[in-house]
Amino acid sequence: MARIKYVYDTETCRYERAKITKSDVILNFLGFLSVALIMALTLVLVYNAYFESPKEAKLRKENKELQKHYNVLETELTEVDKVISALNERDNNIYRKIYEAEPLAPTVLKAGTGGVVRYKEIMEQGLEDDELVINTKLHIDRLKSKASIVNQSFDEIMTIARDKEDLLKAIPAIQPIYNPEHTRLVSGFGNRINPFHKARVMHEGIDFAAPRGTPVFATGNGTIKNVKTNSYLETGYGNYIEIDHGHGYVTKYAHLNSVEVKKEDIVSRGQIIGKVGSSGGSTAPHVHYEVIKDNKKIDPINFIMNGLNNHDYIELTKLTSRENQSFD
Repeated sequence: MARIKYVYDTETCRYERAKITKSDVILNFLGFLSVALIMALTLVLVYNAYFESPKEAKLRKENKELQKHYNVLETELTEVDKVISALNERDNNIYRKIYEAEPLAPTVLKAGTGGVVRYKEIMEQGLEDDELVINTKLHIDRLKSKASIVNQSFDEIMTIARDKEDLLKAIPAIQPIYNPEHTRLVSGFGNRINPFHKARVMHEGIDFAAPRGTPVFATGNGTIKNVKTNSYLETGYGNYIEIDHGHGYVTKYAHLNSVEVKKEDIVSRGQIIGKVGSSGGSTAPHVHYEVIKDNKKIDPINFIMNGLNNHDYIELTKLTSRENQSFD
């Protein structure tokens, strides 16, 4: 039951029953409505500040997944960048030197792609993370540009190579043993731990471990320059073969079990010249392989080209870079 209100009438000196007008009702209703709206708004703001709606929770989860995928993408783009850089280094320091071509200028691969102005369409979309999208797109475009330049360089090298067919056949361009899984390369070129006196010394070739009797191949066309057999000393190269490929290239295959060629024989790439052994200063069956250019021993991994894709080559270079113990 509603309360009855009274007001004091100064003229009659009595309390008179208050009369409620329509304006009073409207004002009271508006006041109540205002207070209710303010309280409701306050509750909504407090709730949104400390709690999230199902839609917001879903969007937050999606953003987290997108961030994860973006991080993976960035890692993969960085790996691709490394591969392209490795290919360019191989192109400049090996192929172009072999074929006497001018190296690519360092600024060529660093050429710009037009800057962020090219991505005006993305910027106009008003994305919250448009900078993230633009940077990723810019990274991809730079990789595409670098890959295109390296590819054009390879095409140029192939054109030069066709004009130097004899050199191409003579270059020691394959692995000296069958190694399809690329797991037999056990020690690389450079400072390594000697297995006998355990000191760090210069290892002037690369070692391929394989069972005794595994065929050893000539890595390029050439003439047998030197052969040493019946070596039972516990030091040195043991039974070994040297091939003169011409153009200043010589290869050596050491610690063999047997030799299948003789001095002055003409051999071709892929021909069996001996069998894997452990003669001379060797701790286990393997072939020690060297490449000599103009009487200077150089890293053979730079010449293993045939039968390898880019991934395989990078895996082999990782194996050769390990500073482990050599087999001789």
